[in-house]
Amino acid sequence: MNMPYRSVNPATEAVMYEKAETAPEEAIRIIGRTHFAFQEWRRTSFSERASLFLRLGELTLARKHALGELMAKEMGKPVLQGIAEAEKCAWLCRHYAETAESLLNDEIIATDASKSYIAYRPIGIVLGIMPWNFPFWQVYRFIVPAMMAGNGAILKHSPNVSLCAEAIGDLVSEAGFPSSIFDTVYIQPDTVAKMIEHPHIQGVTLTGSTRAGKAVASKAGLEMKKTVMELGGSDPYIVFEDADLLLTAEACVTGRLINTGQSCIAAKRFIVVEKVRKRFEELVVELMRSKKTGDPLIPENYIGPIARQDLRESLHDQVARSIRRGAVCILGGEIPEGKGFFYPPTVLTGVTKGMAAYNEETFGPVASIIAVRDEKEAVEVANDTVYGLGGAVFSNNLKLAERIARDELFAGNCFVNAFVKSDPRLPFGGTKLSGYGRELSLYGIREFTNIKTVFIK
Repeated sequence: MNMPYRSVNPATEAVMYEKAETAPEEAIRIIGRTHFAFQEWRRTSFSERASLFLRLGELTLARKHALGELMAKEMGKPVLQGIAEAEKCAWLCRHYAETAESLLNDEIIATDASKSYIAYRPIGIVLGIMPWNFPFWQVYRFIVPAMMAGNGAILKHSPNVSLCAEAIGDLVSEAGFPSSIFDTVYIQPDTVAKMIEHPHIQGVTLTGSTRAGKAVASKAGLEMKKTVMELGGSDPYIVFEDADLLLTAEACVTGRLINTGQSCIAAKRFIVVEKVRKRFEELVVELMRSKKTGDPLIPENYIGPIARQDLRESLHDQVARSIRRGAVCILGGEIPEGKGFFYPPTVLTGVTKGMAAYNEETFGPVASIIAVRDEKEAVEVANDTVYGLGGAVFSNNLKLAERIARDELFAGNCFVNAFVKSDPRLPFGGTKLSGYGRELSLYGIREFTNIKTVFIK
């Protein structure tokens, strides 16, 4: 029997789990069951939904240590970061349980009618195609606002985190949600296309690669289905000469190494004014060298393995191609011997246009340092990418830094003197090939609603 859904512990290379694919006909039956559950769910009150999500948040928080260990074993996330991910999921549940009703209240609009207003109503079933790198947070970020708005949800998770997918289903069930209002399918791309075609699927959200996003968005567009795409990123961090270099280097290294660098919003290109480049490099190398790499179940280890062998090979190929084009490796850059898909903290300097480390998204603990002359060149290099997810500016001149973040960087999430991160209270999403639409905050919960005009004469 074909077992396309396989979990391999990336630290030990041991197979943890194998699961057969959901048959296409069963995937269609799951849609039918979720649609049936949706007919009742959409009529429930916000308080009823909130009580369930509060319970889900409580269960997630109570099991955070077990969930952190599961993430460490299944995709290599350092265990303390996995525990923090579970805590953030619980926060998200509380946030929308407390705010969804006010965010989706009817909005009265004065017109020539006796009464006219905007109502936000659920659209149906939302299919979520989710990645492995934040196996709980990405799913919660999709289901909590979508379901609090009254929609049903079906998850198609990444094959290498099937145990995480099952754990989420168990938590939802234990929290007391109606049967089938949330379900999971284990399917391949051809069945994804069939599901998107189904009339009961009314929205699709994907977090993943730009290539996958283009394929799914194209299919959904043909079917006139609403989509939200959160895709790749190559976030630039601009470092000016008046920045506090130690605090800047600490923020940059943290932003680069979270989740072993396997994040769409990880700091990837450090664009540094030449006057302070050498000192910045020294600090970054010192800080990255100090981070312990090893078994992700050991709390002292800050860097775990790359999630899959093929991903490590691709990352190393990018490093090697950049070096062949003239980049200088001043830390790391060699695949270690032994079990596990580990890759060392790596720093490349002398990175220029045309190199993989400049043009491509690097998904792992690899920092690219690009020297620039001044503000004008820094902004040009920052925007010289097909991506537009996040970016950061470091300077003690807050007026300058804010102006660049607000007006000059073409990205959806721009931070000043801090590394880029998501927050349930703020919208999250990108521009250009980083996708479109927004998750989180008011904007995220309204994405999969029918923004309905009601006019009464």
